[in-house]
Amino acid sequence: MKLLKDILYGVRLKDVTGSTAIEIGQVQFDSRKVSGNDLFVAVKGGTVDGHTFIEKVIEAGAIAIVCEELPKEVHDNVTYVQVDNSKNALAVISSNFYENPSKNLKLIGVTGTNGKTTVSTLLYDLFKKAGYKVGLISTIKIMVDNQRHDTTHTTPDPMTINHYLSLMAEEGVEFCFMEVSSHGLDQHRTAGLHFKGAIFTNLSHDHLDYHKDFSTYRDTKKRLFDDLEKSAFALSNADDKNGLFMLQNTRAKKYTYALKTFADYKAQIMERQFDGQLLKVEENDLWTKLIGDFNAYNILAIYATAQILGLEKIEILRLLSELETVDGRFQYFISKQRITAIVDYAHTPDALKNVLDSIHALRTGNESVITVVGCGGERDKSKRPVMGHIASELSNKAIFTSDNPRSESPTAIINEMEAGVEPQNSNKVLSIENREQAIKTACQLAVANDIILIAGKGHETYQETNGKRIDFDDYKMITSILESLNK
Repeated sequence: MKLLKDILYGVRLKDVTGSTAIEIGQVQFDSRKVSGNDLFVAVKGGTVDGHTFIEKVIEAGAIAIVCEELPKEVHDNVTYVQVDNSKNALAVISSNFYENPSKNLKLIGVTGTNGKTTVSTLLYDLFKKAGYKVGLISTIKIMVDNQRHDTTHTTPDPMTINHYLSLMAEEGVEFCFMEVSSHGLDQHRTAGLHFKGAIFTNLSHDHLDYHKDFSTYRDTKKRLFDDLEKSAFALSNADDKNGLFMLQNTRAKKYTYALKTFADYKAQIMERQFDGQLLKVEENDLWTKLIGDFNAYNILAIYATAQILGLEKIEILRLLSELETVDGRFQYFISKQRITAIVDYAHTPDALKNVLDSIHALRTGNESVITVVGCGGERDKSKRPVMGHIASELSNKAIFTSDNPRSESPTAIINEMEAGVEPQNSNKVLSIENREQAIKTACQLAVANDIILIAGKGHETYQETNGKRIDFDDYKMITSILESLNK
């Protein structure tokens, strides 16, 4: 039990009706979970407004309500706390409820369009190898040192974040690396957290269905850096045109990394192969199993972060050379038919182009590149023709298929992708709605030395259609199909 007045510390209050010297059992923002002595935070969501459930949660036993708008009927035995922004209040309350766990460890946020999962996950792996107790909050999983927990959002809700940060603090975790999405920032999920550092990877076309325009998307990402404390650090990709913009107003100590321009941390790609690449990092050679220019940036960001956090340079280079590819991020194998299959999460135009450019940098020119790609339903529609254009322009054969259509028509999504295909590339495109059949077709078309890219879903082990999640793993699927072929 915690006093309401204590968990309201730092919340911007408009008005309070009733006593704040009451003991709170749990903090809830889902009306279905409310029970006796709980505090209910009424949050306005995209489809559901928590304010409509205030009377219901009081009947269920809630003794305090945080809301933006007071209900018409108020109860004498209930405390009402009126705020300007319930989402922000929920985040601050969540942090207070768990006794501000982010203050007890070094929390590092990673933001950008692409690379968040790779950078945060490999930082976790590197610091684990270095002997530290480490935490991770990512798209793929949450790690409390060695304990794995599943996750459904890139940046979870504030109560979930602080719950796991609290577990980390109890376990003696020293560093936590956390993906911070633009949705999470816009919805104040990270308010109340004390970041010791932030990393910017890059910015390109994504989530414009939510943010409406690119400048809003960019400015939302920038909030992570604007809110850093003076004692924190801010590390940004100077090769990205928005890299220095991210650092403009931050109070934190500024650092940059780059492959092409002047920066505090520099690297150069010396050699590329399918089993890895050779980098020169600040005059030191580094062989890494991660391939592609985009991964060179990721490795450099990890190297810079580890140095800023106090690890020795030579130790960092040794540990970097041992790191493995993150699931669903340029994850590849070579079949018995000598066909190279690559599974990658590339679901934005920039990510798809980066992966295909990396493939072209590795090939001899005699192989065909066959790309299987789709676009998610209920997401940014404007990128669909762009994805179609890139796949058809940079592949010898492109197969458009379903990704996670959700409630949208897969056929309609594919039609929008086809709209981006230029006439000279139309004969290179096949459209096969069924994803399994599309992957089978790619395998049947491929011959020895060809390269198949399955893009868009990466680590996901399901396909979401009409509110249902069906088991579907791209990597397992193409592995099984290629093993069964008698070529």
